[in-house]
Amino acid sequence: MSATSGITVSPELASSFADAVSSKNVRFLKISIRNETLVTDATISPSSTLENDLSHLQSLLDDDVPAYVLVRLDDPPSAWLAVHYVPDTAKIRDKMIYASTRNSVTKSLGATHFTDTIFATSKEDLTPAGYAAHKHHLAAPKPMSAREQEMADIKATEREAGSAPFNSSAARKSPFGPGVGLKWSNDVEAAVRNLADATEDHLVTISIDPSTETLTLGETSATSVNELEKKIPSSEPSFAFFSWSDAAPGRRIIFIYSCPTRSPVKHRMLYSSGSSSVYQTAKSLLPTLLLAPRKVETSDPHELDASFLRTELGQSNEPSRIGTPNSVGLPGVAFARPKGPPKRR
Repeated sequence: MSATSGITVSPELASSFADAVSSKNVRFLKISIRNETLVTDATISPSSTLENDLSHLQSLLDDDVPAYVLVRLDDPPSAWLAVHYVPDTAKIRDKMIYASTRNSVTKSLGATHFTDTIFATSKEDLTPAGYAAHKHHLAAPKPMSAREQEMADIKATEREAGSAPFNSSAARKSPFGPGVGLKWSNDVEAAVRNLADATEDHLVTISIDPSTETLTLGETSATSVNELEKKIPSSEPSFAFFSWSDAAPGRRIIFIYSCPTRSPVKHRMLYSSGSSSVYQTAKSLLPTLLLAPRKVETSDPHELDASFLRTELGQSNEPSRIGTPNSVGLPGVAFARPKGPPKRR
């Protein structure tokens, strides 16, 4: 078989490798290029384990001359390692020839024999320590992009959720049903109910305890619309109910789902999957006309002000971005909306 360089495997090399495969009496088979042909240069028999035999390989190689070395592995002994040895100090022409011919070696001799490849630029790469570093590199997890890591976290969370045993009593307690499994604590339910009697602007913030998947009360306090950005967490998801006296046509209780983009993926999944159910349950706790008919969603609590709320409630001519965020609240997708100039503080 011809390679890119046009250099082919000699019949003598093909026969030598076939004998080495069947006899299992060869540890190292060195290949060189001579007269535009790949030929057998030398062989060494196994005397111990591969790691111990690697010390003999040093004498087989020259400091400045490229070569190919076929190495029989220990486990399984039928598998081979292809070594492409091109030292940094070799001549430029030799580097080019060996680089353009290397695919011809394994393809012509049978690619199925070779389970691993090493590209060595010095003899030190082929010492026991160098080979150990190579194996460690192969075993190490491949680096992932930020997006790949995020998707891996999502899949891990989904597996955990799918493997959790079904708890019938917890499902009965959950206003979301068995699929989500969130439970309302008594103080959260009481705080939301009490908003119906509020006579001034008032805020109730709610978080989820991931270990028990229970809604827990953050704080309940008199809060003006200008204080919302300070009261709602900016580094983790949260739910909030805001009783606002200045909402048209009169006082309304507004459900706010905040999901900052820098919060952990697992938390974003949990809050995203429960936001609609929390809102629906609040309908049964509050007077129908008091709860605002739209949810307010944000990925940045600092944008929460009177103008923003009116826009999201459909009380402004400014385009709204009301909608359900994706299942994990991914940045750049969940709350995409052109923003105006930053607020003055």
